[in-house]
Amino acid sequence: MRSNRRLSRVRVCECGPVNQDWYDRVDAAWATFDTYGEERAADFRAAIDALVAELPADSPLGPFEQACAWDSTGHSDKAVPLYREALARGLSGYKGRRAKIQMSSSLRNIGRAEEGVELLTPELDAPSDELDDAVRATLALCLSSLGRDREGLALVLEALASHLPRYQRSMTNYARELRP
Repeated sequence: MRSNRRLSRVRVCECGPVNQDWYDRVDAAWATFDTYGEERAADFRAAIDALVAELPADSPLGPFEQACAWDSTGHSDKAVPLYREALARGLSGYKGRRAKIQMSSSLRNIGRAEEGVELLTPELDAPSDELDDAVRATLALCLSSLGRDREGLALVLEALASHLPRYQRSMTNYARELRP
C-alpha cells in the first residue's frame, strides 16, 4: 500500500515524471495570482521562477510556466520565446496545445498575427478536447487582426453552434457559407 501511495504522488506528463507536490504548488501559486495586482507582478513571476528552479534544466514545463507568468502579467513579448522553448523541448499533449493557443494570442498582441494563424491552423485538425473552442476563438482573433473577419466569424460560429440548444445545423451552415 505504501508504494501505491508513493506512485500516486508522481504524475507522468509529456516531459516525464513530475512530483505531484510540485504541480500542487504551481496550482496554488496560480490560485493566488489575482491577489498580486499589477504593482506586484514581478513578485508573482518570482514565485513561478522559484518553482521552475526545482525542475530539471531541460524540462519543457519550466519555460511553459514562465511564459504563462509573463503573459498573464502583460508581457506577451517576453512570453513568446519561452513558449517556443517549451515546445522545442518537447512540450506536447494538453499543455502543448495550451502553449500553442497562448503563444498565438501573444503573437497577435505583438503584431505577428500571421504567425499565430500558422501555429493554430493545424490545431483545427488535432484530436478534439476541451480546448477546441479556445483554438477557434484565438484563431478567429488572429484572423481578424489580419483583416480576415469573415473567416474568423466562421470559426466562432462553428465553436458556438455545438453549445446552442437549437439552430446548431443552421449556424454550422452559415459558418460554412462565410468561408472563402
